This record gives sequence, C-alpha cells and structure tokens, in this order.
Amino acid sequence: MADEIRRLIRVRTRKGARFKRDGFGKKSQISDSWRKPRGQHNKQREQKKAKGNLPKPGFGSPIAVRGMHPSGFYEVLVYSVDDLDGLNAKTHAVRISANVGNRKRAGIQEKALSAGLKVLNARESPATGRTRPAPVKAKDEPVQKKEPKKKAKPKPRKKEKESPRVKEEKKEQPKPVPKKKVKAEPAEEKPKKTKTPKVPKAKAEDASEKKPRKLPKPKAESVKETKTKPKTAQKPAARPKKKTGTGVKDNE
Repeated sequence: MADEIRRLIRVRTRKGARFKRDGFGKKSQISDSWRKPRGQHNKQREQKKAKGNLPKPGFGSPIAVRGMHPSGFYEVLVYSVDDLDGLNAKTHAVRISANVGNRKRAGIQEKALSAGLKVLNARESPATGRTRPAPVKAKDEPVQKKEPKKKAKPKPRKKEKESPRVKEEKKEQPKPVPKKKVKAEPAEEKPKKTKTPKVPKAKAEDASEKKPRKLPKPKAESVKETKTKPKTAQKPAARPKKKTGTGVKDNE
C-alpha cells in the first residue's frame, strides 16, 4: 500500500495545477487567492488563450491521497501537549504552531518524538531562544593588527658532491697543449712617392700675362640703311557714291 500511495502522490504533483486570480501580477492590491471571474467581458471566464485555467473536473488529486503531506502522512496542527493524545504514528505527522513559545515547544517536541510521531517543523534546541550565537562586542576583545608577511629569502643551493670516479676521470684527462702563435713575415715595403712642392708665381708676372680685352666692333649703319627702305603708305580706295532717287548727287 505504501508503494501505491507514493505513485498517487507523484500523479498529484504531475498535474501541478496552480489557479491564480485574474489580474494577479498587474495590480499590487490583488492577492494570489483564487476568485471566480464573473465579469461580462472577462477573458479568463471566456477561457481565452494564456489567461489562466479555471478549476474543472480532472485537475483534482486522487481521493486516496487527497489532503496528504508529500511525506505520506496526514498533517495535524498542535498547540499543546494534550493535542498529541489519540494520534497514530503510522498515519499522522505533527506540526507545532508558530504561536507556541520556545519553552512550551520543547515539551511538545520531546513528547511527540518519544511517542514515535514525526515533527515536520522540529528544531534542534527549542529551549534556547536564540538559534544563532550572540555577537561579541568590540570592547571585550582587543583588536589585533595584522602584521605584513615577510618574504622568505630563497635558500642557496648546495653544490652536489662529485663521485670519486668523476674526479679520477678529470685527473686522467691530459691538459690541452697551447698552440704557439706564428708571426707573419713582413712584406716588402714599396718606395713612397715624394711630392714636389708647388712654387707660388709672382703677382707681377700674373698681371703682365693678362691679355687685354677686345672692344666690340661698331655696327655698320650704312649697310642697314641700304637694306631697310621706308615703306610708302597706301591711300584708301574711294567709295562709290550712292545715287538718290531724284538722280541728283548729294555732293552737288
């Protein structure tokens, strides 16, 4: 039967219908609690696309697991120790009310666990009112300053000891004989050419040696006159006189 209950709980969660009130998410004053849409032009009531489902037959959970906790127990809300009487540990689970104080909660939780009942909202230490440790004041403990870390110096590497065989091999190897440098024979030196000193000439001789400048020849004016003749101006041709209608000349 336990396997069948688990299967039916899986069927219930697979449907996963979540009916939301029309307008939820658009206005802050509208809560998530379901209200049937009754408007004449309401899109959700007319079942328009993407406006949300309405509760219908088929969305309900199987009757065998209806109202059951996902753990497979029926949940019972408890306010005092007396409410634990008559509960079955095989089918019932306990949830302690949030209004119950820590001292009373500790007694309810201890009795429920001793009776073999499952507590859905159990606490580790309900007797103590604090779930977290109290904060430590700054005055109680002196503030320790963090010292800067010193960089560690690298350790010098130790020289590896040579084995006695390597030492013997080094001793046995003969030292290379240094080669003597051969001096190159000096080449025959060629006789250097002697430069003859230039003798400066006297300035007087330079002045006498200068040639006289040639004067330009006079142009022959007579030759130009014979070649170029004056051109005579041509007289303009006389225009023919116009005749009038009367046959008398204008000039007369």
